[in-house]
Amino acid sequence: MPRFFISPKDLSEGVARISGDDARHIARSLRMAVGDRITVCDGTGMEYDCSLSYIRDEECLATVKSSVESSREPERKITLYMAYPKGDKLEIVTQKAVELGASVIVPFESERCIKRPAADRQEKQTARLSRIAAEAAKQCGRALLPTVEAPISFPELVRRVAGSGEDSLTLFCYEGERTLSLKAALEGAENPKSISVIVGSEGGFSPVEAEKIISAGALSVSLGKRILRCETAPDYVLSAISYFFEL
Repeated sequence: MPRFFISPKDLSEGVARISGDDARHIARSLRMAVGDRITVCDGTGMEYDCSLSYIRDEECLATVKSSVESSREPERKITLYMAYPKGDKLEIVTQKAVELGASVIVPFESERCIKRPAADRQEKQTARLSRIAAEAAKQCGRALLPTVEAPISFPELVRRVAGSGEDSLTLFCYEGERTLSLKAALEGAENPKSISVIVGSEGGFSPVEAEKIISAGALSVSLGKRILRCETAPDYVLSAISYFFEL
């Protein structure tokens, strides 16, 4: 069933209002008709089974038939901090991270990033990544719309790690770690309310950067015997988190 995200203010008296690109998608691409069913999510974790009652390019209205709290969202908020990779890898990382449960995706600059975000293109790129995240959320049945933030600096990343709080778990995926495995870190976690994952670019992290991240409170973890590509590592970690806490 087609799935659409709306703002809570667009849901009133049992009627959901869908506008913009989603309305045009219903009217033109999907060629839906009055009476067809859709699922609407208002961003609070609720899903609404609706029947279309009015269809136009600029606006569609749907009558709520029933509602249920979604069971597809992770119990813990997961944030992925991803150092800028080459090419279009960030788009792939964003799509897969959303499918695997990430709620927030934050690109950042590190010393060994080969590609760096051009200041005059950041807003457009963030908007594109947000659209990719939204489409992925619809496809995999998420009830909350994931957020893609504008790129941050490495010092800002360290500040966020330091301020993450005692009830959070921050996993620093570091190729230089030889002692603590991802499995051991997850087994030792005391029911965290939120989880952050930090992944480097193709060149990884410098020793100085690694020291700063660890000193800020992140757990340096090994992802096993093999060196993973930067676009593979987030999938590996998020899959492990899902397996450990959800299955």
